[in-house]
Order: sequence, then structure tokens, then C-alpha cells
Amino acid sequence: MRTIDTLLAQYGESHRNHVNEWVHIVCVPLIVFSLLGLLWSAHPSVALLGSILALYYYYKLSRAFAAGMLAILAIMLGLLLMMPALTILPVSLALFVLAWIGQFIGHQIEGKKPSFLDDVRFLLVGPLFVLGFLYRRLRLAY
Repeated sequence: MRTIDTLLAQYGESHRNHVNEWVHIVCVPLIVFSLLGLLWSAHPSVALLGSILALYYYYKLSRAFAAGMLAILAIMLGLLLMMPALTILPVSLALFVLAWIGQFIGHQIEGKKPSFLDDVRFLLVGPLFVLGFLYRRLRLAY
């Protein structure tokens, strides 16, 4: 079994409840966007470097997922570029906190702890889990 399939299966074990799945579909992209915003607040090149490093990891797992994440990260970075500079940090902090609260509520409903508590790689797998929903809806292979 490919590493990506194993990681998604392991991640999926603590994301079976449909409410928790939908919480993740909403909150994971918000966390990614807010994290990029926090990095952008340090300097836009830091957000770009973080994106490149994440994309490298995704590419090693799956070219199809890397392509999808490239599109998503490009859109998110574009949104940050269009935002007034003074709003990026406070908006990112607020989204980060609220989205993580949502995640923990989702896991409370699920009755299982977040996967990243066992393996930090799952912080990067979460966006792929959400992207996998989209790929399955569009009948795209990964």
C-alpha cells in the first residue's frame, strides 16, 4: 500500500462521524489559510517558503495531491496578497483560534482524540484528507 493511502486510512480512523468530517471540511482549510496568514505576517517570503516545503512533502506522497494543494495554496496566497496588510495578522489569529476550537469540538463529537497527537505528520495530512473528499466527488484519482 502506498504511504499516502496508509496515512489517509490512519487519519480516517478518527474522522468517521459525519459531523466531525464536515467540521474538518470547513475548519482545516481555515487553519491552513490562517497559518499562511501568520507566516505572511512575519514576511510574505516565509509564507511562500512554508508553502514550498509543504508542497515538496505532498509531492513525495502523491503528485495528484501536490497539484491540488498547489492550486489551493496559490489561491490562499493570492487572497493574502489582496488583503490590507494590517488586517492579515488579526484575521489570521482569529481564524486560527476559532477553527481549532471547531476541530476540538468535532473530535469531542467523534469521541476520539486528534490524529496529530499521535503523529505530527497528520497536521499535513489533514488538508489532504479534505482534498480527498473533493477528489472523490469529482472522481479524480490520487
